[in-house]
Amino acid sequence: MEQYVECGSSSGASTPKKTSTPKKRRNLSLRSNDSTPKKRRNLSPRSNDPSPKKRRNLINSFSDRPRRDSEITTALNYGSEEESDEEEEGIAELAVPRIARMFMDEDDAEVNERSANATLERSPQSPRPADCASTPASPTPVSPTAMEPSNKFQFEWRKFSTPQIEPHLRREPFSQISGPTVSFTRPYEAFIAIWDREIMEMIVRETNIYAQQLATTMLENGTICPSSRITRWHDTNVNELYTYFAIVLAMGVVIKTRLTEYWNTSNDIFSTPGFSTEMSYDRFHLLSACLHFNNNKDCNSALLTRPQAKLFKIKPIIDHLNRKFSELYSLSQNVALDESLTMWKGWLEINQFIPNKAATVGIKTFELCESQTGYLWRFEVYAGHDTSAFQEDDPVSGKVPALVLRLLNGLEHKGHTIWMDNYYNSPSLARELKIRGFDCAGTLRTNRQFVPPELASITKNDMIVGQLLGCTSGDVDIVVWRDKNLVAFISTYHALLATKCGDTVKPTVAQDYNLNMGGVDRKDQQLAMYPLERKRNKVWYKKFFRRLLNASVLNSYILLKNQSWAHRKFRKALITDLFTAHRAPAPNSKTIATSVHSPAQYSSINPKKTDRLRRQCVVCKKRTVTYCKTCQLAMCTYTCYEPYHTAH
Repeated sequence: MEQYVECGSSSGASTPKKTSTPKKRRNLSLRSNDSTPKKRRNLSPRSNDPSPKKRRNLINSFSDRPRRDSEITTALNYGSEEESDEEEEGIAELAVPRIARMFMDEDDAEVNERSANATLERSPQSPRPADCASTPASPTPVSPTAMEPSNKFQFEWRKFSTPQIEPHLRREPFSQISGPTVSFTRPYEAFIAIWDREIMEMIVRETNIYAQQLATTMLENGTICPSSRITRWHDTNVNELYTYFAIVLAMGVVIKTRLTEYWNTSNDIFSTPGFSTEMSYDRFHLLSACLHFNNNKDCNSALLTRPQAKLFKIKPIIDHLNRKFSELYSLSQNVALDESLTMWKGWLEINQFIPNKAATVGIKTFELCESQTGYLWRFEVYAGHDTSAFQEDDPVSGKVPALVLRLLNGLEHKGHTIWMDNYYNSPSLARELKIRGFDCAGTLRTNRQFVPPELASITKNDMIVGQLLGCTSGDVDIVVWRDKNLVAFISTYHALLATKCGDTVKPTVAQDYNLNMGGVDRKDQQLAMYPLERKRNKVWYKKFFRRLLNASVLNSYILLKNQSWAHRKFRKALITDLFTAHRAPAPNSKTIATSVHSPAQYSSINPKKTDRLRRQCVVCKKRTVTYCKTCQLAMCTYTCYEPYHTAH
């Protein structure tokens, strides 16, 4: 029986996407409400018109058989030494936890009878722990065999009880303190908490090693020349790397079309002298080319799986950020699980195509974000699924359920509600999450395992607009809603409650889904205003690193939790603080005055010939073979050397 709650017409939300249904479906329907039009009453179980045999079986499966007194007594007193004659009206109180009730043993005769009649009556609901406090605990514990996996996925679908239990009574209690685990006063403090000195020293070490490897490889291949930037490489340090990060972040605030335009110092409107003041263009380009996160010599393909080998270059950064993101923040009750996409149009084996994402093609990540703020708590980069642990007798060992359980690791039994779309949801996963102390809700593909065939066979022609059909197995509910298209939902606490918004009737789970599912999209929208990764890059993991750096700044902004800071103001203050704390010290004027400038000639191109390398003079622009050792600038010795040093 459908229940409606009146609300304003302005509170309607967008309709979720249509769930995929088989092309050919039987013309079946569950029992509709009393407001079904006359022309559709041939689908009702009370119709006198003849119907096919399968439809009669379907209607009988959803019959409203009243509960027997013996069934109620058995459920109420399961596991106790003596049966009690006391009975509450409306809600049956049990002396065992809510989650464990689904695995209780029942009388064989009752099980056989339910199987024969295919009834979908709702069993008595387990109350909240607070309601069970007044009931004496059962002296006999539940048998260990009741929790075995063989019984975990036995779903007995039945109709919802009347009256339905309110969702807040079935929802897992949440009493965690959400928000940052450490207090911060400045943007710099929040950022340094994520990018601490330990990870920066690791990047510095690997970058210096890779620069030497790169120079050696170029020498062996004969591709290096005296004009190569790598010949002017000197080891970087932590302060310089923080300055490099600040310049990258500044490029997301000051947006230009070409990289060289950031170092424009001409006296015009396009001048940005601040970039050249902090770091030269050649040094920034050289750091970008040599930036590295893992030693190539440590890559042993024999010890790595195929997905691990694909992500070897960026794996230390992924592990570090996942650890820091989860340590520094406690999630609120509503959490969204969805995928995000970092644009990459070049050839890449792990590239994915998602048409409904802004990037469309790129590197896919599965992300767990807080619904309200978009805080990225944990993520996993898709590089192919590992099916080595798959077990056919365990429905949650598949690639998608295993992915969900990995992302939720560490949040068990805290009362979080996980909002997912139909790519992830299934009855078996919903029950597994309920056992682990989660609630879950979202859209559902009706061709999933354990979905009752009566619901899987329904098409939108079998229902009228606004009609709701559904069934429950006690801890997992499935609702089918006819809007413009047919939409199926799964939930662990919403039941069949609906809300009437103006002339539109929507299930409560649909409205809650629209409010809480957008955590990942909210994060992506905030990052789109500061596109650090949009700069052209030939190396995919360096572009993906910029994406992670951008997400870490957003997380730092949420960690600060200061309403007086706007997002743009936060980023500008962070960039300024990074420059101030890690800027290289100004050179000593005495050292400059006493430095000795001396001319020299470039080395010979061929030792057997007298030809030498020529470069353009900085004064007269002619090509010359001489230069200044101190300035490292080409200049003519007799005509330009003295005038240049006199002016500078």
